[in-house]
Amino acid sequence: MNDPKYDCLKLRGQLCFPLYAASREMIKRYRPHLEKIGLTYTQYIVMMVFWEEKTQNVKQLGEKLYLDSGTLTPVLKTLEAKGYLKRHRSREDERVLTVVLTPAGEALKNDALFIPYEMTKHVALTREETITLYRLLYKLLDDAPDFE
Repeated sequence: MNDPKYDCLKLRGQLCFPLYAASREMIKRYRPHLEKIGLTYTQYIVMMVFWEEKTQNVKQLGEKLYLDSGTLTPVLKTLEAKGYLKRHRSREDERVLTVVLTPAGEALKNDALFIPYEMTKHVALTREETITLYRLLYKLLDDAPDFE
């Protein structure tokens, strides 16, 4: 039965599905490159924030990456165990966990330089299409309502 009232529930009619599937596919394409430097995708995006700004608290990091502390905490612990980050409580407010990039974490930046170049080989979009997609995705993120 093809009742038109259910057309809104068809998978092909949903914006969320191609975003979800494309995200999973991109992360899958990152995996072999990230394995060369011993990082997962989530660890990699965390490190990119620290390569830009050497010190962050967990709340700032979560806001930048759209991740909650429950997701970030195990990632930060792993990166600290690898020697890339150092976590400590703020002297001003012990509730605030501050995270600092270590020299080993800074050195890893050089090992990761090849990744963005390699990933351009995995995106079948023109430069203009890539820029448009980038802008549209950030428009979605920036305009997303806060449902919490």
